[in-house]
Amino acid sequence: MQIPYELALGWRYTRAGRATRRNGFISFISGVSMLGIALGVAALIIVLSVMNGFQKEVRDRMLSVVSHIEIFAPQGAALPDPARTLAEARQNPNVVGAAPFVGAQALLARGEDMKGTLVRGIDPALEGAVTDLAATNEETLKLLVPGEFRVVLGGELARALGVRKGDAVTLIAPAGQVTPAGVVPRLKQMTVAGTFDSGHYEYDSALVLLHHEDAQRIFRLEGPTGIRLKLKDLHQAREVAQQLAGSLSGMLLIRDWTQQNRTWFAAVQLEKRMMFIILTLIVAVAAFNLVSTLVMTVTDKRADIAILRTLGASPKSIMGIFVVQGAMVGVIGTAVGLLLGLGIALNIDVIVPAIERALNASFLPKDIYLISKMPSEPQSSDIVPIGVISLVLAFVATLYPSWRASRVNPAEALRYE
Repeated sequence: MQIPYELALGWRYTRAGRATRRNGFISFISGVSMLGIALGVAALIIVLSVMNGFQKEVRDRMLSVVSHIEIFAPQGAALPDPARTLAEARQNPNVVGAAPFVGAQALLARGEDMKGTLVRGIDPALEGAVTDLAATNEETLKLLVPGEFRVVLGGELARALGVRKGDAVTLIAPAGQVTPAGVVPRLKQMTVAGTFDSGHYEYDSALVLLHHEDAQRIFRLEGPTGIRLKLKDLHQAREVAQQLAGSLSGMLLIRDWTQQNRTWFAAVQLEKRMMFIILTLIVAVAAFNLVSTLVMTVTDKRADIAILRTLGASPKSIMGIFVVQGAMVGVIGTAVGLLLGLGIALNIDVIVPAIERALNASFLPKDIYLISKMPSEPQSSDIVPIGVISLVLAFVATLYPSWRASRVNPAEALRYE
């Protein structure tokens, strides 16, 4: 198959500049442009992969405590028919686990120390079906026996109150008892059955777990306040929540896991977009270095262009030759950047510890950060746009020099040859 001469000449010019002394400087600029594109693409992939990794780590730790979807009654009231709601929720093919719960807020006191807490009454036998917390704390949750009034505290909350397993704490419910002396807060002494550490400070510092029957007695409820669900695919939580809103009976509220931490996820997405824009500018600067490279190449190849024109080459063909030359730099730079970026992103768990050992330093100290290893998760939704943008920028950078080459007058170019 015969290769178009525009492609052959463009590729020849790309290679020939590196072998001749005359075009050494042009070749150097071209190599710098190629290297800049490669480093910019690699930096984008590495940074976005690390950000995805941190987001996944935080999300997984959060979902070890929070269920994918919560169905609950308005104003913290008990569900009118928990059994029917459970049965209707389980009919959805995307639901793989369901468990009732009691959700409320209260104060937890130990001596003079008092903390505001999020109280969650659970069924220890079913909790493992909706969160990963039960799997890692199975033996502790088994101690939550109805009528014993035991609690399991988040590790940070237990440390703040200075309590440990076997200590007594006082749970103060928000709704008080009406007595002849006035409204008296409803108090209940509880025994600490153990603690848990999910790795998510918001829950480790505020969450209190107890048996749902004990929670119903303390808060004077006739049943659970909601149902927690686990899905096959956590990314379909919004769609499943909309499906359940149309299939469940009664006036119930539905909330998925993205709504519970909407501010945090919005902040992460905004930061990720800004990093993408900032690092894309690096690729843009490197790509537009091709303008100066090709302008110098066109000036150097004026005689060649004139000869091609006298042999019958059209301005469109001349333009195509230099578009090919610039595009080759962009394609090679982008390909090298993709390989370099993916290579580092997929092996960052090996590369970062090696750098830490070489520098005798720790980038993520365990006593400061909850995550001690640098996470990374390359995603095609990030990598494909990076490659496309890099190629488009490189192609756009070739248009002006190529157009200028197509406008060379053969007579003027050959006058002093």
